[in-house]
Amino acid sequence: MATYNPKSLKAEEFINDGEILATLEYAEQNKHNAALIDRILAKARPQKTEKGCVCQGLTHREASVLLACDIPEKVEEIYRIAEEIKLAFYGNRIVMFAPLYLSNYCVNGCLYCPYHMSNKHITRKKLTQEEVRQEVIALQDMGHKRLAIEAGEDPVQNPIEYILECIRTIYGINHKNGAIRRVNVNIAATTVDNYRRLKEAGIGTYILFQETYHKKSYLELHPTGPKHDYDYHTEAMDRAMEGGIDDVGLGVLFGLEMYKYEFAGLIMHAEHLEAVHGVGPHTISIPRVKHADDIDPDVFDNSIPDDMFAKIIACIRLAVPYTGMIISTRESQEVREQALRLGISQVSGASRTSVGGYTEKERPHDSEQFDVSDQRSLDEVVHWLMQNGHIPSFCTACYREGRTGDRFMSLCKTGQILNCCHPNALMTLTEYLVDYASEETRKTGFALIEQELSKIPNEKVRATAARNIADIKHSNRRDFRF
Repeated sequence: MATYNPKSLKAEEFINDGEILATLEYAEQNKHNAALIDRILAKARPQKTEKGCVCQGLTHREASVLLACDIPEKVEEIYRIAEEIKLAFYGNRIVMFAPLYLSNYCVNGCLYCPYHMSNKHITRKKLTQEEVRQEVIALQDMGHKRLAIEAGEDPVQNPIEYILECIRTIYGINHKNGAIRRVNVNIAATTVDNYRRLKEAGIGTYILFQETYHKKSYLELHPTGPKHDYDYHTEAMDRAMEGGIDDVGLGVLFGLEMYKYEFAGLIMHAEHLEAVHGVGPHTISIPRVKHADDIDPDVFDNSIPDDMFAKIIACIRLAVPYTGMIISTRESQEVREQALRLGISQVSGASRTSVGGYTEKERPHDSEQFDVSDQRSLDEVVHWLMQNGHIPSFCTACYREGRTGDRFMSLCKTGQILNCCHPNALMTLTEYLVDYASEETRKTGFALIEQELSKIPNEKVRATAARNIADIKHSNRRDFRF
């Protein structure tokens, strides 16, 4: 029987079933242990130092105790601390992105995904390079600067060469004042050599959802295809980092397995990356199973209600305070509004989950991966965020200035990242307002920018940001960054 070892490179040792079960038992035994819970909360709370705030984070066992805790006043404190951490390290900035689906050809048999090979009535599509170009122009015309490209796993239809060609095409398109400045990649687990090629192509974050950490469930949910190999899939992030990719993004599909098991596994995976590579995940995504073609989420009996979903987000934020957190348009406006307060730092806007969907006037449904709950335009999402006191950020400066991996985390942990992120967010928001926004959004945005400029503590940075913002307003100069 495998022994738990966070420094091991073997999936069954760093995501160890025995350790997870022992963790869940420990959490259940201590969910009303007020003294222990108070100690855990004290550890999680940001501590002020001369250089700013620091956070210790939590172990998977500590975080699991908080998740199990149902003492109302303690749960409220979890939410308060999550909000403190969010504001301490990410401020009121929210990074904007959109997914771009390249192909839904897939050879896997995943039971929760409409792309599964046995689904014979979904429309199969694969974008040509000209179609990629048109999709990107449509996204640029909305104002997007950051994309996450997605493709099914099919070595014939979607080989690594096709993905690399698409990345080259995307980065090569300059349309009016638009340009995609960061391409994140969400494709199937692959080899160290292929990860090296993705790194050389200039990708931002490599994203791969585990779907479920419960091996027995994983094997049942992935009955056929290369994704059936649990170990190869679970060990993918180690190969990606060996291939030179600094920033990796984790995630589970909540609703496939019991959420407490998934939560513990997710935090253990983050601990493993920190233990082996010296840096944890750049982002964590928290999707839930949603309705899609040939998929009924009610088939999965592990779905979680909105209040528990919010608690999961808050507890992740306490456990991994420096990691970005992503919520997609799978979730409704109401759910996303609460999640933003509790720790989310990135949201998608105006997403279409179908191949070729952005060039269609009406939202197509014949090749969607899942139903989109938040169907507002990017302008509507940007305006909503600003009305709620957030700064929509289209910034990609850290990636392009080499502030990735451990360099990003060291800046984040000392609070120094705030010296560049805040002004960069304001400058990229100005670009959006000038080039793409509606009149109402523009008016709201410029008022917010004036208000936020005054909060930049460094006088020289504040003056430079103000000068750059004026340049963006009155000329075609773009892409200023600290």
